[in-house]
Amino acid sequence: MSGLELVVDGEVFPATFLPDDAPESVAAVKDIAPLETELMHVRWSGHATWINIDDIDLPEIPRENHTVYPSCGDLLLYPGYRNEQEILVPCGPTCFKSPAGELAGNHFATLEAPRSALAELEERTLRDGVLSATLRISE
Repeated sequence: MSGLELVVDGEVFPATFLPDDAPESVAAVKDIAPLETELMHVRWSGHATWINIDDIDLPEIPRENHTVYPSCGDLLLYPGYRNEQEILVPCGPTCFKSPAGELAGNHFATLEAPRSALAELEERTLRDGVLSATLRISE
């Protein structure tokens, strides 16, 4: 079974897809991978980072396994119901928000990384700004 990897400046963060909980979200992410992108610090959501995918033409995706309060490492796909499309990467306490208010994203995968590694990743985006990243399928 395939999984997902988030690669940031050469550091690999493996993730496990949740196909039973968010099948359409998993399929959409698999369709856009590999994705050369940027990882940024969130402005509104707390201790998290995000990937802007607003320029990608996603299919219509229903709310599935959605949450406003993801746990550390829970990857959320937000297909753009009220705000721009994105993938949220929670790295600590997070409440998914935007200027439009609270948002519920589809929890489609979970990073298999220690909290300390994710906290360091979030701190780097806060301190250093945008980081180069790749989302890719792993076998």
